[in-house]
Amino acid sequence: MCVTKIRDNIYAVGVKDPDVRIFHGYKTPFGATYNCYLVIDEKITLIDNVKAKFTEDYLKNIEEIVPIEKIDVLIQNHIEPDHSGSFPAIAQRNPNLAVYCTNGAKAGINAYYGIQSMDWHIVKAGDTLSTGKYTWHFIPAPMVHWPDSMLTYLAEEKILFSNDAFGQHVCTGETYDDEMGLPRLMERAADYYGNIVLPFGMQVQKLLEQASGLDIGMVCPSHGVILRSHIKEMVEAYSRWAKNECDMDKVVIVYDSMWGSTEEMAQKIKAEYEALGKKVHMHCLRDEHYSQVMGDVLDAKFVMIGASTLNNNMMPTVAAFMTYMRGLKPKDRIGLAFGSYGWSGEATKQADEIMQSMGWHTMPIRKQLYRG
Repeated sequence: MCVTKIRDNIYAVGVKDPDVRIFHGYKTPFGATYNCYLVIDEKITLIDNVKAKFTEDYLKNIEEIVPIEKIDVLIQNHIEPDHSGSFPAIAQRNPNLAVYCTNGAKAGINAYYGIQSMDWHIVKAGDTLSTGKYTWHFIPAPMVHWPDSMLTYLAEEKILFSNDAFGQHVCTGETYDDEMGLPRLMERAADYYGNIVLPFGMQVQKLLEQASGLDIGMVCPSHGVILRSHIKEMVEAYSRWAKNECDMDKVVIVYDSMWGSTEEMAQKIKAEYEALGKKVHMHCLRDEHYSQVMGDVLDAKFVMIGASTLNNNMMPTVAAFMTYMRGLKPKDRIGLAFGSYGWSGEATKQADEIMQSMGWHTMPIRKQLYRG
């Protein structure tokens, strides 16, 4: 991405990845960004790194502002490769850099890149750093969404560098949330939360409690646009999602169909719920990647799974979706397995068993024979 000045002495220096279409196991039709930030003070501070393939672009962005060798402090909020891939190049250019991170992040950098000899500063909750006129507060956030993760708050500017929290996978010309617009922002945020953060609701609630005492005027995430106008709406949404608050009027129907019978069942179920005034969201896995369903599953109370039986099993698209969804652990849903079959009909039972294994209440299975 182009270098963007977001405050006096504060710059966004990360990169854009408009062509990525599968990221972290899920579909990213709008690309992604790897956001990093540079803060000029008595001690110059860099926040995070980028995916390795974009290292040269990243270094050029930084050097539009300062030489790499002039940076004093690196705050490494998270060490997943999209946040740390350029770390070795930064360390090679500036081996005297003071690195502030959690103990888990240090161990991860050591394991990924074999880098041991940096000037490491291991931080914990309540620790602060002064770089001159600025004071940095460190907020470890284990399992939001990796064990090493943390957020960093710049007190004097009221900026929360939120790492993977409050992010969105979208690569556009916009820098800020109000440029994107609230509906699209929340759609992208829900998709991101549903595919990345959903299993960690308890940890998100703890993080929101920790951050509630901060005066936040801007949120700079590691992916997507910067929040300056819709922070309240984003925090409220995270609170709902973390507490697993579901919409009793929202129904998600997910299916694949071999010869059209299961699809016909899906359409009939859709019509039944719409007649009751429910909001029905239909996803055919033949046409959509399974991850594109999770933004809807995130807050839907009713989830209907339609699976034709193929060789005594669910169709591969449905089996993949069920495996993926089970790993994300949506809780307290009402589920229905339905589908058609030619002679054996195991698929609906398998889907029902998976839903029950997640603690869902399931309705009686619906099956029908193929009609040729």
